[in-house]
Amino acid sequence: MDKLTVLITREQIAAKVAEMGKRITADFAGESVVLIGVLKGATIFLADLARQIKLDVSFDFIAVSSYGNAKQQSGEVKLMKDVDQSTEGKNIILVEDILDTGLTLTYIKKVLLAHQPKALKIAALLDKVSRRTESIQGDYVGFEIPDEFVVGYGLDFAERYRNLPDVCVLESGSGTR
Repeated sequence: MDKLTVLITREQIAAKVAEMGKRITADFAGESVVLIGVLKGATIFLADLARQIKLDVSFDFIAVSSYGNAKQQSGEVKLMKDVDQSTEGKNIILVEDILDTGLTLTYIKKVLLAHQPKALKIAALLDKVSRRTESIQGDYVGFEIPDEFVVGYGLDFAERYRNLPDVCVLESGSGTR
């Protein structure tokens, strides 16, 4: 049986997401933004963040594959679903659950920049700086976390635990996310 230990409570998450929403609202005052969520992990964060942004907000989604059912990243990223709308000339905020090695976000950032947005910012709920291998940073970051495998609030292990309201450390063998 897997052991789960709460790392970040739902109350801490709610407070941080509200703070991030206020910053985005101030940074893009009077403009519209497109939140592009990275499927599937960012969906809960994107929904909560969107409700905290007091601007004209639309959504889109992008899907990539890099983890599969393993706890270790494969080292390659594949685009599974591109955005549905044109992002040219728009303010884009790429919404991701966790910024880890940076491999996935570096890849997605290149894909989105090819569409020539007006602005491209990254919002990540979690940042695992100690694992970074790519030179990329989030513009709006919730929490810096230790090198532990985390689940909950959208994050999964083999599609399980996404529905947990807190971010928890999963202790069931070796893993690094």
